[in-house]
Amino acid sequence: MSLSFIITSLIVIASPGTGVLYTLAAALTRGSRVSVAAAFGCTLGIVPHIAAAMLGLAAVLHTSALAFAALKWLGVAYLLYMAWQALREQGALHVDEKGAARSLHETIVTGFLINILNPKLSIFFLAFLPQFIPAEELHPLLQMLELGVAFMVLTFAVFVLYGLAAARVRDRVISRPTVMTWLRRTFAAGFVALGAKLAFAER
Repeated sequence: MSLSFIITSLIVIASPGTGVLYTLAAALTRGSRVSVAAAFGCTLGIVPHIAAAMLGLAAVLHTSALAFAALKWLGVAYLLYMAWQALREQGALHVDEKGAARSLHETIVTGFLINILNPKLSIFFLAFLPQFIPAEELHPLLQMLELGVAFMVLTFAVFVLYGLAAARVRDRVISRPTVMTWLRRTFAAGFVALGAKLAFAER
C-alpha cells in the first residue's frame, strides 16, 4: 500500500458527502457513541461496492442504463427521505438521550443504506483501486481486497474523528432551540443537495 494511495483516499474520504453529513448529524443530536455507530454503518456500506468492483458487477452498472438508473433513483429517494426526517422535530435530528442506546442498530442500518444506495461508489472503486495495483501483480484481486479494506479503515477513522469533534460542541447546540431549528434545515438542505447531485449523475 503506497503513500499516494493513503493520501488520495484521505482526500476522497474527508470530502463532504452523505456519510460525513449523517455522522455529523448523529454526533450533534445523539452524542459520540451514536456517531461511532453511524461511522460504522457508513463504512459497512462500502463492502458491497468493493465486492461489486472485484466481481465485475460495477461494470454492469457502468454499461447498463437500467441497472444504474434503478439504483440511482432508489438512492435519490432515500436521501430525500433523510431530508424529510431531518426537518421533523421527532425525526432523525431529534435529541433523545434515553433512546440513544436503542437506536444504535437503527443508526448502523441507516448509515449502511446511505452508502449502498449510491451506484457511483461501485464505479468509483472499479476506477480507483486498480490505479494502485502494479501491472506485474500476480494476485490483483487479493491486492484490490487489501486496498479496499484499507480504504474502509481510513473511512471509519476519519468519520469517527468528524463525529467526536462534532460531539464536543453538542451541548452548546442542543440547548438552543433556534440553533437546532437551523441545524435541521441545514442538514435537510444538505441531503437534498446530495440527492440532486446523485440525480444528475451519469454512468
